[in-house]
Amino acid sequence: MSAGSLFASNAYLPHGWESNVRLHWDADGAMTEVERAAQPQQHEPQAVFVLPGMTNLHSHAFQRAMAGMTEMAGVSKDSFWTWRDVMYRYALHITPEQLQAIASQLYMECLRQGYTSVCEFHYLHRNSDGHWYARPEEMAQRLIAAAQHTGMGMTMLPVLYSYADFNDQPLRQDQRRFHTGVDDILRLVDHLAPQRSAQVEIGVAPHSLRAASIDQIRAVHAALPADRPLHIHIAEQTKEVDACLAATGRRPVELLLETGLVDERWCLVHATHLTKEEVRHIAKSGAVAGICTTTEGNLGDGFFDLPAYIEAGGRFGIGSDSHVSQSPVEELRWLEYGQRLRLQGRNIASTEQQRNVGDFLWQQALSGGAQASGRQVGQLTKGYRADFLVLDEHHPNLAGLPSKAVLNTWMFAGNDNLIKDVYVAGKRVVHNGQHSAQSEIQQAYVECMRSLRAL
Repeated sequence: MSAGSLFASNAYLPHGWESNVRLHWDADGAMTEVERAAQPQQHEPQAVFVLPGMTNLHSHAFQRAMAGMTEMAGVSKDSFWTWRDVMYRYALHITPEQLQAIASQLYMECLRQGYTSVCEFHYLHRNSDGHWYARPEEMAQRLIAAAQHTGMGMTMLPVLYSYADFNDQPLRQDQRRFHTGVDDILRLVDHLAPQRSAQVEIGVAPHSLRAASIDQIRAVHAALPADRPLHIHIAEQTKEVDACLAATGRRPVELLLETGLVDERWCLVHATHLTKEEVRHIAKSGAVAGICTTTEGNLGDGFFDLPAYIEAGGRFGIGSDSHVSQSPVEELRWLEYGQRLRLQGRNIASTEQQRNVGDFLWQQALSGGAQASGRQVGQLTKGYRADFLVLDEHHPNLAGLPSKAVLNTWMFAGNDNLIKDVYVAGKRVVHNGQHSAQSEIQQAYVECMRSLRAL
């Protein structure tokens, strides 16, 4: 990798669009200068619309291979819980080689759509018999290898997964690949430590309050270095909320916040079913709400209370979770559309300071996703990673468009992918809409899926 620069007629800086900007980065992929009031030079790379790449703050990479395969109605009422049973059966068969092929396909697709970083909520730890691999970090290393091969930045989050439900119920047989205790997770963090770099961070994710006890969460929190991110599923389903109330007398968010541990390091994924008081307390804690709209819609989870959260000053980001979509545009569009349907109104995701819905959503998701990743991403700013997107200025939707209208148009006018080039750590990994290793990655994925579909 070598140092580089690019002139942008319009660049999306932390305060918004600015004209005539030159971006500089070093050989390590960090921004060294954002030159304002610049003039284009002959023979230098140039672009019309440049903006920071998005962080995908919640991913279960192996579930990409299931997309579209659970959409046949059963004989009884389908729900998140019936979907979960299918997912468990599927997860039992995936080999390390297949996981790497699936993740490479996923990360390549995400890069082409505008994600440049991913937070991998990884719980497929053990082999299909429930025993550890010779290298306990085998499956995590496969995911990191997929990210490195495609160019995706990564926050690896080994998942603490000890119980099947509240009251420390033992794991089911079809959950055997997920089983970890506190010592297991800390061992994984230790084994993965050499992978840490400007492109890879290592955090931890207690799966949920039904799968990890409060005492376990306290122990992991105490042992984890203070600068590492922590993610957790929380209040995704009403059944989960009811079970938590029955077991503890507290709602999930209430129970977690009572520990006093939750701060800016935390990402509370889904947080779908909240009271008004819980909304305010999450916002006050500084934690990020991880909203995964397409998965929440696919699974029938419910609606996040976005207006109340915005009013409380809450921070949020987006994730593709089960990967029924790999597009941040679709994720954000349906975050807004879901609120419009719920409230029978329009232009919900906005404030007095930012009335452009597209700009508000993109900027908030950039900021929240970066915070959740624990990495220096999400801004075209000196010291941050040189992760950015170049939009296709010749596409009919963007041709001749002023910069202030770009994000609204990109997000709410059609389904074409308007991304032309994608740079991660200053390296162009997508050019004219195609990933540099696209054919090779797709071939490996197709072969993998032939094997899995034959099961």
